[in-house]
Amino acid sequence: MPNRTYHLIPHTHWDREWYLTRAAFVARLVPALDDLIERLESEPGFRAFVLDGQTVHLEDYLAVRPAMEPRVRALVEAGRLQVGPWYVLADELIPSGESLVRNLLVGRSQAERYGGRLDVLYSPDAFGHPAIWPALGAEFGIPYGVLWRGLGGEAGQEGDLFRWRSPDGGEVLLHHLSPDGYEAGASLPADPETLPAAWARLKMQLDPRARSPHVAVFVGADHHAAHPAVGRLRNLLAELEPEAEVRVSRLDEYFAGAASSADDLPRLQGELRWSYGYTWTLQGVHATRAPLKRLHAEAELALERMAEPLAALALWHAGRDHRPLLANTWRTLLRSQFHDSVGGCTSDAVAQRVALRLADAATGAAEVARASLDGLTGNDPDAARDHPERTSPALVLFNPVPRPRNGVVVTELSWFRRDVLVGPPGGRVARSADPPTDGELGIVLAGIPHQVLSRGTGIERLDSPRHYPDQDEVEVARVAIALPELGGFSIGRGVPRQRPAPVELARERLSNGLLEVAVGRDGLVELTDTRSGIRFRRLLGLHSEGDRGDTYTFAPSDTVPAERVAWSKPTIVARGPLVGALELRTALRGGGVRVRLTLALHAGSPLLRCTLNLENTVGDHRLRVRIPTGVPGDVVVAGGPFGAIRRERRSFDAVRYPRETPVSTAPAQRFVGSAGKLGGLAVLAPGFFEYEHEAGGDLLVTLLRCVGELSREDLPTRPGHAGWPTRTPGAQCRGRERIQLALAPVTAGQLERVVPVVELWEDAFVPPRAIWLRQATPLSPPAIDLGLEGEGLVFSSLKPAEGEGRRIVFRCYNATGEPVEGRLLTDSPLESVERIRADEREGERLAVEEGGTEVRFTAGPHEIVTLMLTP
Repeated sequence: MPNRTYHLIPHTHWDREWYLTRAAFVARLVPALDDLIERLESEPGFRAFVLDGQTVHLEDYLAVRPAMEPRVRALVEAGRLQVGPWYVLADELIPSGESLVRNLLVGRSQAERYGGRLDVLYSPDAFGHPAIWPALGAEFGIPYGVLWRGLGGEAGQEGDLFRWRSPDGGEVLLHHLSPDGYEAGASLPADPETLPAAWARLKMQLDPRARSPHVAVFVGADHHAAHPAVGRLRNLLAELEPEAEVRVSRLDEYFAGAASSADDLPRLQGELRWSYGYTWTLQGVHATRAPLKRLHAEAELALERMAEPLAALALWHAGRDHRPLLANTWRTLLRSQFHDSVGGCTSDAVAQRVALRLADAATGAAEVARASLDGLTGNDPDAARDHPERTSPALVLFNPVPRPRNGVVVTELSWFRRDVLVGPPGGRVARSADPPTDGELGIVLAGIPHQVLSRGTGIERLDSPRHYPDQDEVEVARVAIALPELGGFSIGRGVPRQRPAPVELARERLSNGLLEVAVGRDGLVELTDTRSGIRFRRLLGLHSEGDRGDTYTFAPSDTVPAERVAWSKPTIVARGPLVGALELRTALRGGGVRVRLTLALHAGSPLLRCTLNLENTVGDHRLRVRIPTGVPGDVVVAGGPFGAIRRERRSFDAVRYPRETPVSTAPAQRFVGSAGKLGGLAVLAPGFFEYEHEAGGDLLVTLLRCVGELSREDLPTRPGHAGWPTRTPGAQCRGRERIQLALAPVTAGQLERVVPVVELWEDAFVPPRAIWLRQATPLSPPAIDLGLEGEGLVFSSLKPAEGEGRRIVFRCYNATGEPVEGRLLTDSPLESVERIRADEREGERLAVEEGGTEVRFTAGPHEIVTLMLTP
């Protein structure tokens, strides 16, 4: 019996884009896969190859070589070519949990089309991993995982196998790559003269870490074609290891062997973001090209929380199926989530292409939302053009969450002023009209309380499938509206309610009965929670410091002094009663950074809305905004995929980490907050952002990190190149940008329960929508009221089910550590409901009560709950 089995696992790690663009790397991928397919078919000893855990490479390859699909399928079906489970190897901390689910859904669909999926969560190069990673595996029937960064170098982390448990109890058997990562065996030569020394060096790294008789030897590297002599390498290693078995293995074969013989493995829990004593963790990417990350957040939010729910409702209530366009838009977004791409550690040429893809995803999301809303309301743009005399302006209200809401929203209303005639001059005469009076505006709003914030002119185009566009000059009124009560996911006018307490202005202080905001004598913002009496001082000060780092790593500058600035005296830009707003200005770096801050209170809202209009012309610095929470300590609660993370400040001795200095910053999705016995403060953002939590309780949110090199080798915080040196002037983030944040006083209980903070975030960045149709046909929206009940349950997704038919998927998760009894309520009867996994497989039928309008379920601690609804 051999005392050990060495599993040679041939593979490649192929970034679709990085220092070169996709076009360049695809031109190299095609011949590499041509060679691989030929060798897998002709060399019996070359048993298997892992194609980097992502199916997008086959998509790219077969777009060039479509005739090769039967040969590819035969190899995948035989287990010789292992593909998936991901569509792309994404960053796993920047995209939302729903993006990670869509990534695995697309990856499974493509892998099954090609012949079968690799059932290993393979993530060899991501810059850290979320706590819910094992839960994703369980939700997709994947029992194994492979990763490298984010783990290692600390006591108890010395081996190669672990059992990693997610907060909901899901578990994977995890293989942790050696310090040299996925390329550990790439340089093993099939040469009897030089192999013994190379193997001895690698064996010294692998054997002491082995927690079972099975040892994985990954043979491959970045953008490498397959090892030139896999079978010969195996034979030579077998001669060097007569007491062991050496074989070329599929990755799942290695795991099957390891799982059968690995007992009492160490257990991991929580996120994995600390490997500074083991390999580069590279958490500096979380602020690199921050404007690109904000573009990503906008596109992701538009797709996930507007386009997809509207498409689901249009399928359910109007029989309109927008799944093909929705799927195409999701793939466009996912192709922007590669770990280097959305991480920003790429060449400028790649970053420009990522920005264009994100713009395409946002546009696609808007088009799906528009078409779905037309289908739901009965609006017919063609009929409107054929019979304009039968049209009228209409304001459509939509509440994109499964709970009743009202509140104040800001929208734009437009009125025809003048034709913009397109085409050769002729006998046509441009029509014109007077702007609407305030009385006419009130008539259109049908008595809904409103406040005109501004008026101006603009250009608007009305499109329809069977007509040329109609382009007009229009009068645009920016209006705040006090919404009526709207049911969950309802579309229509809503139920009238009492007008909220107004926003009042007194001595340059805004108040709405819940909050009061002013600028202190020090030029910084003061926020008072009038419910508790707590006052937060010195808020929203800007702080710039020199950054001599690269796209991977922050490095403080010895030559550029730090600079802090206060704000100018406020200017009043809105006086209430529905919206009150102050405008402040400042400049840093000798006027090279100019910022305009708008602070807004809405009637009845416990949120301070902050909009920063920023113009940066300076390089090599990091710009942050400081938000003192007033709560000294080491703990914050930060949003993450499918849950929140209770994160403690981690002290360290930098001398222990000569390879890479640990960062004091951390990632957050949508919110971060800190609260003590008397309360505290939460910072909300549309999507992903980087923050730092100081011991005194201050939160610093990174607005920009401006660097000019892809990689530098001379950094005191990370000696050596982390990538191929390339100048990146685009990563200096010069230009203008509009950044949105919100601040909310919170209690420790609210942070602990999570749901109240998520609802504040929804009210800030997924508010009810007031959608203006300037030329609408008669509308007849369906009656919709879809509600989620259960203390601790957080809504996550409403989407059309994969495949065909009219089934809808509803997903939520339990944000607490206790079981929760949940109810889904609808006023549209359902034929059946199944509880399924996130992969939309393996359903269990639930009882539908109250004539098909109520479903009960139990959500375990931190559990993801996915329901398949059949109307």
